[in-house]
Amino acid sequence: MKLLDFQSEFEKVLDRKHFSAKVHPLREKAFNAFLDIGLPNRKWEDWRFTQFKNISQKFYKISEKKHSKITTFNFAEHNISDVDTITFYNGHYKEEFSDSIPEIQLLNGLEYLEHYNWKYDYPSDCPFELLNTAFMDSGLNIIIKKGQSIKRPIRFLIISSGQDELMVSPKIHIDIENNSSATFIEHHVGNSSDFLINTSIQIKLLENSILDHIRIQSNSSKTTNISNIKVDQSEDSHYNFFQLAFGSDLSRLNLDARLNGKGAECSLNGLSLSNKTQQLGSHIITNHYSPNCNSSQNFKNILQDKSSAIFNGKTVVHKDAQKTDSRQSNKSLLLSENALMNSNPQLEIYADDVKCSHGSTTGALDDDALFYLRSRGLNFLNAQNLLIRGFASELFDLIKHDPTRNFILGKFNNWLNKNVKL
Repeated sequence: MKLLDFQSEFEKVLDRKHFSAKVHPLREKAFNAFLDIGLPNRKWEDWRFTQFKNISQKFYKISEKKHSKITTFNFAEHNISDVDTITFYNGHYKEEFSDSIPEIQLLNGLEYLEHYNWKYDYPSDCPFELLNTAFMDSGLNIIIKKGQSIKRPIRFLIISSGQDELMVSPKIHIDIENNSSATFIEHHVGNSSDFLINTSIQIKLLENSILDHIRIQSNSSKTTNISNIKVDQSEDSHYNFFQLAFGSDLSRLNLDARLNGKGAECSLNGLSLSNKTQQLGSHIITNHYSPNCNSSQNFKNILQDKSSAIFNGKTVVHKDAQKTDSRQSNKSLLLSENALMNSNPQLEIYADDVKCSHGSTTGALDDDALFYLRSRGLNFLNAQNLLIRGFASELFDLIKHDPTRNFILGKFNNWLNKNVKL
């Protein structure tokens, strides 16, 4: 898409009667800033490995009311037991396919802004964040009140379906107040032929709160999925993130975790599975602003065929963040000679009393380990699968909710059976 294409679709957004005109100044400010910045290109340091051929070659239209009708979609294929689900279809909230969750406060976008008296600043340095604010068309916002412990995970099932080239921009806020806890599952699915989904999730964790955030990205092979996640953590809060990504043609996760209060902890983890010509990217920043905070980044990639992956991980320890403990790891397994891994772990340290480490390894399956397993009676295929499962297994153990872990393990095993061959 060219900038003029975005302009024509933006004018349609402003003309929509079911969007409140109160939000127009916020949209226009973001869109004007986007026009000034433009789309990223290979000259931008943080974007130099990202492939934008789909976005530049396609003309994505905003989702209309006619695109909200569910014709054929197999919900059973994506069922996870013991969760409460809120469903979106091509950017439209589907109440008839959603559960009622009385324990939490759910607000639409306008209600959320009014809840904070319009004193909410959205990120302004990322073009896709600006696009999301300009085009925001779906999403609900969760507020969990002080002292609540939500037992059942809350799942947002985000479906992208149909033959039209559509652009959807969900904006989601999750506010966890003091001494509260919850599990949030962000589940992307669909059978669309061409789709651009540009999601923005803003998370606020107040004092002594806990959020487990599980992201499953299983879009169709022609989808472009851009995810922007910003996490602000107060004192003694805990944020645990896990992503399984194996869908879409191009996927980019931008995650910015900010440890603002002392004693805050975040654990950021991910597993990407790519084949054919897919590109799956994880761009992670952990900012330590306060003392006595712990963070970890542990991202793994398994690549097949001519696929590629990106890990761009950075930990920044600011000058007042003494006693920081931070670890960073990226490990990648290449199952094909034509697969490509771009790994760039980084540390920026401005404090003198810290414990920080980072590392990156990329390679093929170990020949000696394969030989040993075959000598114990396994055939070559089973030996490969056993080693690959061993490579990934530690990440699955991080998922506390048994039905979700079993669901993710099933998706991983299906991918393995389809893609790992003799």
